[in-house]
Amino acid sequence: MTMNADQLLAKLYSLRKDYADDPEDDTYQALHHAFLYISYNMAGFKEYVKKESAKQPPE
Repeated sequence: MTMNADQLLAKLYSLRKDYADDPEDDTYQALHHAFLYISYNMAGFKEYVKKESAKQPPE
């Protein structure tokens, strides 16, 4: 099953929380900035996910 844009953003948020104990960690920084960028550009992200989902064959 393909995740929708909201589910993907929630997963990024969850992963970011896993690394929040060390805000200087490269992984935390990457997840944090990806989460912020995507959440501020949610309309574009939803369109991207919709287009990419359409490319995948049905399960």
